[in-house]
Amino acid sequence: MNDRLDTLEDWAAGLLGQLEPASRNKLARSVGQALRRSQQQRIIAQQNPDGSKYAPRKQRNLRGKHGRVKRKVKMFQKLRTSSFLKVRGDGNAISVGFTGRIARIARVHQYGLGDRAECSAPEVIYEQREILGFTDADISLIRDQLLSYLT
Repeated sequence: MNDRLDTLEDWAAGLLGQLEPASRNKLARSVGQALRRSQQQRIIAQQNPDGSKYAPRKQRNLRGKHGRVKRKVKMFQKLRTSSFLKVRGDGNAISVGFTGRIARIARVHQYGLGDRAECSAPEVIYEQREILGFTDADISLIRDQLLSYLT
């Protein structure tokens, strides 16, 4: 995957070098927004970049909650919104990611780290769920956006 990204970067460098800074900024914003939409769709589908499903949440029996209908809620519903999943693009780089406190939560799930729900709560090791990552379709999307912008 990393080789394809490097190859795409080498191929696009010559084409992008010919563009003016204002048009490079415009292209970077449009590619960044397309990447964000792609990541949002993958988060909605609850899939890792390799196509596998996210590790399921731990199920625990909460006593005293009898008679309540408990619906399964998908993970990361708020994280995928544009208020949390930020896009930054300028003439030199494009970044899609999280900022602030949300970035820490996303990093814990991205790499399968340990965290506490509250200060006094025990530390829990979370399963790895790759929230952000490149798929083959994302690389094709970047290439197609670049070609359509230049033609």
